[in-house]
Amino acid sequence: MHDVTVIDDPGAAEVALDPVRARLLAELSEPGSATTLAQRVGLSRQKVNYHLRALEQHGLVELVEERRKGNFTERLLRATAASYVISPSALAAVEPDPQRSPDRLSARWLLAVAARLVRDVGELIAGAARTRTRLATFAMDGEIRFASAADRAAFAEELTGAVTSLIAKHHDASATGGRAHRIVVAVHPTVRREGKT
Repeated sequence: MHDVTVIDDPGAAEVALDPVRARLLAELSEPGSATTLAQRVGLSRQKVNYHLRALEQHGLVELVEERRKGNFTERLLRATAASYVISPSALAAVEPDPQRSPDRLSARWLLAVAARLVRDVGELIAGAARTRTRLATFAMDGEIRFASAADRAAFAEELTGAVTSLIAKHHDASATGGRAHRIVVAVHPTVRREGKT
């Protein structure tokens, strides 16, 4: 089971977004059968089987074991990932495009950049899995508290200068066989959710 899988197929996205199927995926972090799942989610075994077949058809659940029980075979299934992210490419016709209106100060532009990041990293993970190679990535995540909007603006200006200087120092456009890497730096207010500090 993977920690996170990116869903880029429109059919798989539709299947995963169904509330009953999403609940079944959550329940299948540990192997389960249609019978045990039916008891947990309050549906008939037949309805659970119907939903499980759709999930299995799109590679969202996998067979772990088959057990003979009387005159039928019980199938134990498990989700293929602990978490799923829907790639914007699953909705290609309306996929966000950061090139449409690049504005470093726009939250909607930041969202389009984040959507591109999900799409690109999802494709890279899939490619690395196909070729059985390791994917070299790097990310930082942190939090900063600004005393004022002016302090935030000063930080953004200094960060821009530092990153621009670092790029100029290490970028080699003439490197034969070199590989281009995308850099995304984002600053946004921290979201506070109930029950979390």
